Amino acid sequence: MQPLLHRAASALGWRGVVVPDVAVLGHQVSAVVRVRADVHEWRSANGWPPQADPSWFRSWFEPAAHDQLPVPAVELVGVLVGESTVDRALQSCGTLMTLAPCSVVLPAPQGGQSWPLIELDYYGIGVVAVDPSGVAELVVPPEDRSTEFGPSLFGRWLLEVLYERVLKEVPADARVLG
Repeated sequence: MQPLLHRAASALGWRGVVVPDVAVLGHQVSAVVRVRADVHEWRSANGWPPQADPSWFRSWFEPAAHDQLPVPAVELVGVLVGESTVDRALQSCGTLMTLAPCSVVLPAPQGGQSWPLIELDYYGIGVVAVDPSGVAELVVPPEDRSTEFGPSLFGRWLLEVLYERVLKEVPADARVLG
């Protein structure tokens, strides 16, 4: 699945680290993130490791408990959702598109199903079709609708989860991708 995700991210022009199998809002997704090397170095030097513990996240709602939040060390480039049919794509990306551009990775071909693709395009959800040989083709480019919804504490906490996953799973020399 990893090479497929990398091909889909490449077809979208999303450069960064692919973090697979992230549980977000009831869905298993993959995220493409870019590590902010300067922030990571600062956080490492100043004792600010990833804060992915849900109880710590809940305490962010109480300003007396935390007068400062750590600066995000990763940027969420986009979310990849694997689906088997285009009909489920809108349901899968509906809430996720509030966090970052969202694209569905579907088996090719998708050309004969114009109505669902038009609907996905309307909502700004991207579609990448992958043929049996693994070639990924961008069918519908995603839009970044996250600015319409603004930042959220959930989205900020998700960045901490992704930061923790990158530090645990990705070798240091593979983290910095432009």
